Amino acid sequence: MAGDTLGGTYTMAEGLTVHRMGYGAMQLAGPGVFGPPKDRDEAIAVLRTAVELGVDHIDTADFYGPHVTNELIREALAPYGDDLHIVTKVGAVRDEQGGWPHARSPEQLRQQVESNLRTLGVDVLDVVNLRVGGGPDGHSPVPGSIAEPFGALAEMREQGLIRHLGISVVDEEQVREAQSIAPVVTVQNWYNVVHRGDERLIASLAEQGISYVPFWPLGGFSPIQSETLETVAKDLGASPQAVALAWLLHQSPNICVIPGTSSVAHLRENIAAASLELPEDALATLDGIAG
Repeated sequence: MAGDTLGGTYTMAEGLTVHRMGYGAMQLAGPGVFGPPKDRDEAIAVLRTAVELGVDHIDTADFYGPHVTNELIREALAPYGDDLHIVTKVGAVRDEQGGWPHARSPEQLRQQVESNLRTLGVDVLDVVNLRVGGGPDGHSPVPGSIAEPFGALAEMREQGLIRHLGISVVDEEQVREAQSIAPVVTVQNWYNVVHRGDERLIASLAEQGISYVPFWPLGGFSPIQSETLETVAKDLGASPQAVALAWLLHQSPNICVIPGTSSVAHLRENIAAASLELPEDALATLDGIAG
């Protein structure tokens, strides 16, 4: 990573090579990922600054807001450059209370794909992730077949509405099932220095040349674990978020990160994490704090 401010690159598929340091747009929406941003001008500035700094992988979803982050991306960045890849996700909608009910019937998925096309202002979606699980904590896989919803997305891919497919919040069996239906170019799950349940899956995907995109880099920490991370960060003169991101990039070359923020200053701090060197003693301490 030294000397590369965006963590190097990873090729997800032919014509789909991205810097490993990306950007997640979720935090651009209002509180609870519902409604408009508090500062629209700052939100636009974050997106434009990310691209100016070389970010070419932006993660979004039409149910963020809903519609808010996609519309901001379109306002800030359209017409999109050929080297900018926007990854969206389907499988949920928002209710009037700001909840996230599942919406995975073929009809619902087609409506969501069409809505993403409309709000992003594109004729074809670069990558669409099917969001599957949730569970009691909202972030974990739930076993079960995903053949019907993933098959519906595969059909839309054949129709030219989607270029590439991915899956999110899934277990290894669901990954294999999806791959039996259509190519999978990325998997997006909860994984960080504390929550490491996907290490075998990450290694398997790396062998197959499939990217793994972890979300919630500081999620699920106990107070003691947070204190340890903060101590390492202080010793390195970095933020805990930057250290957590640098640790993720260190784990496997197929890991791409998508930290989110609604602040230009914080965006710059996150991107700096891609070039943060983690010495052996820091890595040993971090490796020892898993639950």
